[in-house]
Amino acid sequence: MDARPIGVFDSGVGGLTVFRSLEAALPGESFVYLGDTARVPYGTKSPETVGRYGVEAARFLRKQDVKMVIVACNTVSSVALDAVAAEAGVPVAGVIQPGARRAVALTRRGRIGVIGTRATIASEAYPRAILALREDVEVFSSPCPLFVPLAEEGWTDNEVARRTAETYLATLEAAGVDTLVLGCTHYPLLAGVIGEVMGGDVALVDSADAVASEVRERLSGDPRLAAPAAGAPAPSRFYVTDSPAPFAAVAERFLGRPVGLIGRAGIAGE
Repeated sequence: MDARPIGVFDSGVGGLTVFRSLEAALPGESFVYLGDTARVPYGTKSPETVGRYGVEAARFLRKQDVKMVIVACNTVSSVALDAVAAEAGVPVAGVIQPGARRAVALTRRGRIGVIGTRATIASEAYPRAILALREDVEVFSSPCPLFVPLAEEGWTDNEVARRTAETYLATLEAAGVDTLVLGCTHYPLLAGVIGEVMGGDVALVDSADAVASEVRERLSGDPRLAAPAAGAPAPSRFYVTDSPAPFAAVAERFLGRPVGLIGRAGIAGE
C-alpha cells in the first residue's frame, strides 16, 4: 500500500475537472494539484514549448513525492506525454485515450466532433485514437481557443460565452455530429452553454470521468500503489505559478468548497 499522493497538473483551472472526478472516484487518496497559471494557455504554444512546460511540471511533482502523475491537459497529452513520463519516474496517465474510448462507446451514428486548443487539434491525436478504436466513424475537429481564457476568467455562463460557442460550434452542428469530445479540460466548465448550442441529442464527452475510472482500475490492479485502507487521506495540496487569488476564486466556485492553502510553485528552469 502506498500513502503517497497522486499528482495532477494542467495549464490552469481546467484540470480541476479531472481533480474533482479523481477525488470522487478515489476517496481514500490524496492529491497534489499544479496549475501553471503564469503560462496559460498552452494551446497556442509550439509543441516544443508545451513539451518543456510538461517536463517542468513533472519535475515539480516528482519533488512532491507523488506515486502517479495525471496529465490533466489535452495539449500536453497530445504532444508530450512520452516526455512527461520519462521525467516523472512514476506511472503517468493522460486524457486522450480515455476520452476517445468514451466517445466511441457513446456515438450512435458514427459522427464524432472534437473541440480543443489549436495545438491539440493540430496534433490530430483524437482522430488517431478514435479511428484506431473504430475505423468506420467520421471525426470532425474544430479549435476553440477562446474557451480557455473564458474559463480562467469564470465567464462560463454569460452572453459572451454563448456567442463564442455559437461561432465555434457552427461547423460541427452543420456536420451533424451526435457526440462531441470536450478535448480540453477547461471546456467542461462551459458545458452548459456548449450543450445549449449543440442541443440535447448530442452527447458531450468529458474525459475527466473516463480518466478517473481508468486510474481507479489501474490502482486496483496494482495494490502496491493503492492508498492504505485505514485512516483518512492527507489533505490535498494545490500549487499555482502565478497569483493564488484568481485560481482560488474559480476553484472554490467549481469544487463547492474552499481549497485551503494554495502554494506558489516556481517550476520554470528547475
